[in-house]
Amino acid sequence: MAFGASLSNATSMQLSSSLHGEALLSSSSSTLLMGSPLNLSSSSLSGKKSHLPKRFVLVSKRVSGLEEAMRIRRERELRTSTTAKRSPPLRRGKVSQRLPVPDHIPKPPYLGSNLLPELSSEHQIHDSEGIAHMRAACELAARVLDYAGTLIRPSVTTNEIDKAVHQMIIDAGAYPSPLGYGGFPKSVCTSVNECMCHGIPDSRQLQDGDIINIDVTVYLNGYHGDTSKTFLCGNVSDSMKRLVKVTEECLQKGIAVCKDGALFRKIGKRISEHAEKFGYGVVDRFVGHGVGTVFHSEPVIYHHRNDKSGCMVEGQTFTIEPILTLGSIECVTWEDNWTTLTADGSPAAQFEHTILITRTGAEILTKY
Repeated sequence: MAFGASLSNATSMQLSSSLHGEALLSSSSSTLLMGSPLNLSSSSLSGKKSHLPKRFVLVSKRVSGLEEAMRIRRERELRTSTTAKRSPPLRRGKVSQRLPVPDHIPKPPYLGSNLLPELSSEHQIHDSEGIAHMRAACELAARVLDYAGTLIRPSVTTNEIDKAVHQMIIDAGAYPSPLGYGGFPKSVCTSVNECMCHGIPDSRQLQDGDIINIDVTVYLNGYHGDTSKTFLCGNVSDSMKRLVKVTEECLQKGIAVCKDGALFRKIGKRISEHAEKFGYGVVDRFVGHGVGTVFHSEPVIYHHRNDKSGCMVEGQTFTIEPILTLGSIECVTWEDNWTTLTADGSPAAQFEHTILITRTGAEILTKY
């Protein structure tokens, strides 16, 4: 589950770069040329005296062939996305009552309060027993997510998905971690199309061409396992399919740099590098987090370029969960204080794994 709705702007660091070349013609008049042709008089081309300055300095930013090709493809996608058939903007449906959990199932300590718990400052590093518990919780979360994916088809409501996920989790003797966390009313997050994250399941039916992220976290034997995936519903456009594919690739590239002693900031660097090849935005408001006996703890995992200090430690568990968009990374949150959408209505996709840091790399505990 993406943590970061309460992060201040001061902690959100974003480095952006343009794929467009710029040319600056410097002279005594400091003229800026924005793609306009440079008009020279016939007298200047002949031997006659010219009024033009004697020195010209042309400063330009070099654009590689790959960058230029990706920029052109990105612009083409944006043009076609405005004319292609799109689902209407998301509207909140009816949210049903909170589902019950049997008394015999152990509950996490944050229940009983609608206040969002503070981010724990303790990094969660496990011994062999703790790692065994983490594997069990994460394996269950992965199975639940895989099952939820089989339910996706046009006309199914996100509320129906929530109900099925809830039942599978409690049947396994676990608790659905989102339920009651900071007052969240449901057992799973379902984020459709332009919803970045934290979508609340409701009566809206899935439409042909939708994409939907399902974010599952389970609390089993005192440990949380956290994972999410973006699924396709019916006939999805090529541009949205590519967004989903690249987002999953970004997750894998972020995981690939992880090992004992590696710098946390390498994750955001690697994710940003890959996303930028396709012109996608990397959301900086929502972050990964430590996970274990506590749902959300340090370290905070930024998915964009950053200068975060600190190194990974063997036995540590945390999530990586990048969100990419086809357009703006700015967001708006509904009055429910959870559902967060892209400000421009462009589609967003997210993938998430809980990983365990090892001496030589990282073990994915929530393999789909």
